[in-house]
Amino acid sequence: MLKVTLSVLLLAIITSVFGYQQLQATLHSPLKVANNTQFEVKKGTGFNQLCKQWQANNWVENCWRYQLLAKLDPTLTDLKTGLYALNSDSVISNIKKINNGQQVSFSFTIIDGQALREVLAAIKNANNLKNDLKEQQLSQQILGSDMHLEGWLFPETYHYHNNDTISSVLKRAAQKMQQTLDTAWQQRAQNLPYKTAYEALIMASIIEKETGLASERPLIASAFVNRLNTNMRLQTDPTVIYGIGESFDGDIKRKDLRNYTPYNTYRINGLPPTPIAMPSKAAILAAVNPPTTEYVYFVSKGDGSHQFSTTLKQHNAAVKTYILNKKN
Repeated sequence: MLKVTLSVLLLAIITSVFGYQQLQATLHSPLKVANNTQFEVKKGTGFNQLCKQWQANNWVENCWRYQLLAKLDPTLTDLKTGLYALNSDSVISNIKKINNGQQVSFSFTIIDGQALREVLAAIKNANNLKNDLKEQQLSQQILGSDMHLEGWLFPETYHYHNNDTISSVLKRAAQKMQQTLDTAWQQRAQNLPYKTAYEALIMASIIEKETGLASERPLIASAFVNRLNTNMRLQTDPTVIYGIGESFDGDIKRKDLRNYTPYNTYRINGLPPTPIAMPSKAAILAAVNPPTTEYVYFVSKGDGSHQFSTTLKQHNAAVKTYILNKKN
């Protein structure tokens, strides 16, 4: 009787040791893939189906041990739909990555000063985004209003997942711009020549397009504000170029300055009807809190910076120095 008891006990010990070894082997067995192998878990995929797919790809030897483990830990069967980057860590760690929804992340960047048509052209070519844009109802789709979408997309890098929609990314950009503009408008200086936050956004877009050196945004803002406060026309080339549109050949001509468009600030008083680009936060802050200066004019030095002047005489001298002499 004692021998039988000892035999049973020994068998139980051996079985336990073997079971423990199998458990450890299952827990630490690597997934046989190259690092960053992309795998899509489609809607409705179950745990067994997932394992069979991996087995068919020779990524795992068999499924029974993982199916058994899933009986012990049912959370392993909670698979989140999406695109995942698998690696050569353990099979279980890769499954848990899917359990936790740790999908591959993609990114799209809106650049300071980009025009709407440039943003749309770029995002339509972005990887792994569904194009759900309603071209004839774009403002309604993104902003929920008929306001022109130009200027309303905040320049930043936006991360998204496989099969997210273009509209979802643009809506986030619009919300960020609205929040940024609202905060800046609440902290604006006194005696600005804008009646609304939207007019400040228009000004910020012009500042953005005129700026070649980031540190000069406030000075450019100050010069433009001084012009508006003294009923001078803005006379800024970027607005003329925007009014020309896609037909602009890269060379602004005298006839372009004379030609009337709603955006030609050599011909119109005040601000154009909409922004002309996507302004950065720095441009918005410069527009609503410009420094106090007497600058009214500025001319490019050709290196990204500008020469600022308070009188037309000074400005003409600067033009001669930096423009006319260079041409000659």
